[in-house]
Amino acid sequence: MDAAELDQLVAQIGEEILARTGRIAALPARGEGLNIPDLVCPGCTQRCPQTCERKAREILKAGASRLSASETLTGIDPSIAGLIDHTLLKPEATRDDIVKVCKEARRYNFASVCINPYWVPLVAAQLAGSPVKVCTVIGFPLGATSTEAKVAETEAALRVGAQEIDMVQNVGALRSGDHDAVKADIAAVVEVTHAAGAIVKVILETALLDDNQKVMASMLAKMAKADFVKTSTGFGPSGANAHDVELMRMTVGPDMGVKASGGIRTLEDVKKMAAAGATRIGASASVRIVEATTGAPQPLASGY
Repeated sequence: MDAAELDQLVAQIGEEILARTGRIAALPARGEGLNIPDLVCPGCTQRCPQTCERKAREILKAGASRLSASETLTGIDPSIAGLIDHTLLKPEATRDDIVKVCKEARRYNFASVCINPYWVPLVAAQLAGSPVKVCTVIGFPLGATSTEAKVAETEAALRVGAQEIDMVQNVGALRSGDHDAVKADIAAVVEVTHAAGAIVKVILETALLDDNQKVMASMLAKMAKADFVKTSTGFGPSGANAHDVELMRMTVGPDMGVKASGGIRTLEDVKKMAAAGATRIGASASVRIVEATTGAPQPLASGY
C-alpha cells in the first residue's frame, strides 16, 4: 500500500467512525472536564482515584484493567495495586527519588515503574526478582525526533531491561497529513520492541489533535501493530476526556488497549472514562491508594 492509498483508506475509515459518534457531541469538550458538583463527596479534594479505595474499585468495576499513578501513594487493596503503573517522569527526579518509587513498587506489587530512559538500568536492578515491569518513554515528550533516533533509543532501553515502551507519535507529521510517515515511525519501534518480547503504547497527545486526527492517529497505531493507544504525555496542554477515549476505542476496537491519562479528578470522571472504553486509567498518585486499604503503611519487602 503506497502513501496515497493509505491516506485514502484512513480518510474513509475516519469518516465512517466520526459519522457513528453523534452521541459523543453531548460529552464535554476537551479541557472542560467531567466534574459534577452534586456527585462529589463531602470534603472533596478533586483527587478521587488517588485517595479513595472505593472509587478505585469503581474504576475496575467499570472495566479498567490497569490504573496509572505517580507521586506518594497511601492506599488500596493489594489486588488493585497490581493494575497500577507507578510513574516518575519529572526531569528533576534524582537517584534517591527513583529508588524510592522502586521500593514502593516492590512493596505494593505495582504493575510497572515508568521512568525516563536514563534510569532504566537502575530500575531494572532495583526490580530484579520482582514481578514489577520496567517501563520507559521514547521520543518523550514531543515525539518529534527521527524514527532512527526512536528506534535507537528503544533498542538501548530494551538492552538494559525495559519491558514496556511508551512512545510518542510524531504529532507534527500526523497534523501535516503524513500518514505513511506516522505509521512507519510507530511500526519501526513496534518491530524492535516485539522482537524483544516487550509491548508498545503509542501516546497520541490528543490535546493537540482534532477529532479526525485522533481517529487517524489511533488507526495508524493499530495498523502498525502497537499494543495500546494512550491519550497524553502529561506534559501537553491538557489530559484525557471521555470524548477522546470513546473515539479511540471505537477506532481500535475491543482487542487493543486504550489508556486515559491526565485530568481525571472525580469518580464521575473515572466512570465516564471507563464507560467510554479505557482499559487503563492514568492518575497522579499511587501509594496513597494502596495504604488506604489497610489504614497503615505496609512493611518493606526483605532487603528494603
